[in-house]
Amino acid sequence: MKEIKIIAFDADDTLWINEPYFQETEHKFCALLEDFLPHHTVSQELFRTEMENLPLYGYGVKGFMLCMIETIAKVTDNKAKLELVNKTIQLGKELLQKPIELLDGVEGLLRKLNGDYRLVLATKGDLLDQERKLINSGLEKHFHHIEIMSNKKKEDYQKLFKHLDCSPQHFLMVGNSIKSDVMPVLELGGNAIHVPYHTTWAHEQVNQTIDQPDFIQVKKISEILEHLN
Repeated sequence: MKEIKIIAFDADDTLWINEPYFQETEHKFCALLEDFLPHHTVSQELFRTEMENLPLYGYGVKGFMLCMIETIAKVTDNKAKLELVNKTIQLGKELLQKPIELLDGVEGLLRKLNGDYRLVLATKGDLLDQERKLINSGLEKHFHHIEIMSNKKKEDYQKLFKHLDCSPQHFLMVGNSIKSDVMPVLELGGNAIHVPYHTTWAHEQVNQTIDQPDFIQVKKISEILEHLN
């Protein structure tokens, strides 16, 4: 990886905690509907609704809120009291206002890399929410460019390469998702480092072993330095 000029970082569950907050909210939501269906059944219905609506809503808390409200209608056969909807909206607002908790080693790593590489934040999700989280994280000053993407497929990375005027072999993507942060970049001829997180959204989980020279998996984000020197 000696040819790397640009290092892009995913945000949620790579730089700061995210998925545990979603799971906490989902648990509270399922508890609201326990008089209608068991917790795991409500959770399954919510996930199905999220997958159906993903092309319409994209990623982020606001789409999640809409899917929870739609799930209420499905689970209760449209007989739910408005109070349930109001409580669900409040859960979504609380999720949007969760504090930003940086993962260990993140700020020190960015500080060390800054100057030697062009650092990019490349994350998907709701524009307003991701901008808010970045500002609250205090990490904005480390990045040369911020890219909040609607998705992370090959064509999305191709657009990013073009915007950055960067060849794939000079690009390194760092993230916690094999599906979104690793596979599309490798397919385009780029480099990727996987930093697993203990909790991963079901939609991002893949069972695939990757054996390529342009791919590395580390246990913690600070280990990236060992592979760049």
